[in-house]
Amino acid sequence: MRLTPLALAAGLLAGSGAGHGQVAQAVAAAASAPIEGVAALEASRELQPAPRGDAARQLPIVLLADRIQSMPDLETVAEGHVDFRRGSLSVSANRLGYDSARDLATARGQVRLETIGATYRGTELQLQIQRFEGYFLQPEFEFTQIGAGGRAERIDFFDSARSRALRAEYTSCPRDQAGEPAWVLRADSVSIDLEANEGVADGARLRFLGTPILALPRFSFPLSDARKSGWLPPSVKTDNRNGVEVSVPYYWNIAPNRDATFTPRILSRRGLGIDSEVRYLEPDFEGRLGFDWLPNDRKSGRSREAVQWLHDGRLGFGLHYRADLVRVSDDDWWKDFPDAGRGVTPRLLPLQLALERPFAAAGIEGLVYARALQWQVLQGTDAVIRAPYERSPQLGMRLSGEAVRWVYALEAEYNRFTLPSGDAARAGRQPGERVHLLGSVSRPLRGSGWWLTPRLTVNAARYSDVVTTAPGATTRSGRVIPSFSIDTGFELERRTQAFGRALQQTLEPRLLYVRTPIRDQSLLPNYDAAAKDFNFVSIYTDNQFSGIDRVSDAHQLTAGVTTRFVDTASGVEALRLGLVQRYLFRTQRLTATAEGAPGGPPLETRFSDALLLGSTNVLPSWTLDAAVQYSPDLQRSVRSIFGARYLPGPFRTISTTYRMARGSSEQLEIGWQWPLAGPNRAAEPGRNRRNGSVDETGARSHNSCEGTWYTVGRFNYSLKDSRVTDSVLGLEYDAGCWIGRVVAERLSTGRSEATTRLMLQLELVGLSRLGSNPLKVLKDNIPGYRLLREERRYVPLTEDR
Repeated sequence: MRLTPLALAAGLLAGSGAGHGQVAQAVAAAASAPIEGVAALEASRELQPAPRGDAARQLPIVLLADRIQSMPDLETVAEGHVDFRRGSLSVSANRLGYDSARDLATARGQVRLETIGATYRGTELQLQIQRFEGYFLQPEFEFTQIGAGGRAERIDFFDSARSRALRAEYTSCPRDQAGEPAWVLRADSVSIDLEANEGVADGARLRFLGTPILALPRFSFPLSDARKSGWLPPSVKTDNRNGVEVSVPYYWNIAPNRDATFTPRILSRRGLGIDSEVRYLEPDFEGRLGFDWLPNDRKSGRSREAVQWLHDGRLGFGLHYRADLVRVSDDDWWKDFPDAGRGVTPRLLPLQLALERPFAAAGIEGLVYARALQWQVLQGTDAVIRAPYERSPQLGMRLSGEAVRWVYALEAEYNRFTLPSGDAARAGRQPGERVHLLGSVSRPLRGSGWWLTPRLTVNAARYSDVVTTAPGATTRSGRVIPSFSIDTGFELERRTQAFGRALQQTLEPRLLYVRTPIRDQSLLPNYDAAAKDFNFVSIYTDNQFSGIDRVSDAHQLTAGVTTRFVDTASGVEALRLGLVQRYLFRTQRLTATAEGAPGGPPLETRFSDALLLGSTNVLPSWTLDAAVQYSPDLQRSVRSIFGARYLPGPFRTISTTYRMARGSSEQLEIGWQWPLAGPNRAAEPGRNRRNGSVDETGARSHNSCEGTWYTVGRFNYSLKDSRVTDSVLGLEYDAGCWIGRVVAERLSTGRSEATTRLMLQLELVGLSRLGSNPLKVLKDNIPGYRLLREERRYVPLTEDR
């Protein structure tokens, strides 16, 4: 059973020690001639499981002391440097008596009790060894697995699973300094029940820097990663649209396969609200349902809601079904609650239903499906969103297989296209129907260091368009467009020396010839076609358009070459360079406009733009990337991306990226995580954890409270508009036993609008995190960001109901 930090602390307070299913280090006695009553002990280096039941009762007792007096089968008294061992239990003291008839050990004077993962020190211990029943007076304890501990006035052990600590305190801060630790959790009593997986604390008080920050007359908590119903720690955030928001989640463990979270919240500018989420996992279906509700938003003067439902299930006869529903009450939801991500994009929310049946027979793999897709479009005052067409329904079948080394694929599909209700961009767009057929057959050939794949494809479509000028009238049209391509390339390798190391260099030339006849498609509807982004992947495709409705004519050859330098010792790629360009044998008639829609002017130039790619980590601690789209006609770059990252050690990273699309956008992005002041973690590996500072990874130990300040952030600056679009700026303070974070985030919601929020978090290492959580924001926005403490699951404090 893997215990979380708080659970481990509570469980070890219970003294769940000797011989209870744990892996222990066996202790054996080396037989030697006794000298003045002194026996020699030798520790075994082998790990063995601790015996249970009768085997545990038969474990030998090993006793080492300066003086030993024994009455066989009655009582043994040891004095002076006493060391008592049985299985994984070890007791040392100035004086120890053992009553073999009652299996009772009584120790006094500098008593030390060691169990797996924990050490206790106190004045007096009385313990029935096998039953683990007794008490420990004035114990101080330390949990080595999490670097935390504390003290209590008394610990009563009722059995191996149940115990109670009186007037206990717990902290992960140094406890050998004058004054109070930086943070400490105190309780009048803590009762532990390992079998029920529950701990109950009475009169609990949490103090931070000498100030009480949390007090509960009674709270309960789970002792492992197993779930438990109860209140979770409160969260506090603030932003410029909602003011201060305070939320207190309640977790309901309904069943092992079902749970729910209800989060009442107060928004200072809007009023009361509640967020809820229900999760379920059944043998034939699973899913998640979320509902957010503000019954009376004072700022907008109306009720506001959001719902999200994800569901997957299985029916008989191999059928699978899926539902994905996201809906909100108004267009401003994405601005007011930007952290409640609900869709693929913040302003385009889907409703998807699907029923599918995969099958396989005679070497053929297939899929038949029925789907539907609708959109909710959140419009704004800054720009009108052009929504994609809806599909209601979408019916289709896909087949793929291989026969006599020929590879084939076939897709047949029917779609009925409609426009979202309330779509503000309906001009020139009409609903309609389409039946299409996509087929391909290829004959891959491959040898040592080369490949060649001829391929023939067919794109056929039939349209029925609704004519609005004549109610009920339709027009029908269609086309069939074949395409032939040959894809070939080589993979050449050699060993070389460069940059002071042994390298494996590859040379990978590639050619793609495509021949597609010209077909006039200007009068056909366009439901889903758009120009592909021009990059190293799309330039090696037969069709320059995604979707079905447009097929670019082609008589062209794409030629490119890539070379890589790979370190032979580590397998790390040290350098990559690439160049690719397309040559047109004739004018291309069907092209894209500047916005990416089909219908641009014919492309008469013979050579396309050239793509250049480069990346390297040859320079120590540096990673450099570049991609350039160069126009031979303009004799300059039209798009480029340059990136650099400096990572000299843990918790030190600076990255910058420059993006330019000529005439459209120009942006500079800078992100970093860097220490400002305090001990240098990365420069002191290998220091002793008990004495402080850092471990092998450069992270501070839990027992050191020397603080280090870190600055973290990311800025996205538009050089064209001369303004900051999105930004994150924060400070982290790592005191070893606690971490404080203050993070401000600014999200643009329009050219003149932005949402700014402030997140504060206090992480008490070995206990819990309090406040709003900025870690996802930091990890998502700062390349190379690293947590100051390893990710662990913190057990939340839960109020006893």
